[in-house]
Parts: sequence; structure tokens; C-alpha cells
Amino acid sequence: MTVELVDAMERLIESVERLEGSMGERVEKITATVESNERETELLRRLEEAEARIAELSAAAMTSAGRKTVGAMVAKSEEKSGALDAALAHLSVEQRIAVKAELLRSGAIAV
Repeated sequence: MTVELVDAMERLIESVERLEGSMGERVEKITATVESNERETELLRRLEEAEARIAELSAAAMTSAGRKTVGAMVAKSEEKSGALDAALAHLSVEQRIAVKAELLRSGAIAV
């Protein structure tokens, strides 16, 4: 029985040594594949440039919100459009569209 126990222990030790050896190889393979390549570096650089450009554009949009009031020509055009709509109120929708199309074509009104 003692001889059997010794044989079993030796086999167990050999198995453990083989497992430890194979685990070391696996870890080496995993660490060898985790390396950055040129493509990844290029993509990260382009992403940073794009994010910087977005930040610049957002800042520019915030600082130059532009005109918040309607220009005089636009207001006058809208006023004429309101008067025109009132004048054409008694016509059917199709007739209003036809009259406005003719006025646009002739240049009497602008879009």
C-alpha cells in the first residue's frame, strides 16, 4: 500500500508540474497578443483630433450665437405675406396656391 501511495504521489507531482508549465505558456501567449499596433494608434490620434474639432466648433457656436432679431426685410416680407393671405382668404386652397405661384413666378413676392 505504501508503494501505491508513493506512485500516486509521484504521478500527482508530475501532473501539477505539467499544469504549471502549460499555464505559464498560456499566460505568455495572452500577454504577447496584447500589444498596440499602428492602426490602433492612428485611430486614437484621429479620435482625439475629431473631439478637439468638435469642442472648437461648439465653443464657436456658443460665442457667436448670431442675430436673434428678425431683419427688416424679413419682417416686411412676412408682413406682406400676412396681408396677402388675408386678401386671398375667400379663395379655395387650390386657388390660393395658384395665385401665389403666379406671384412668385412674376417676382412680385419672394419666398
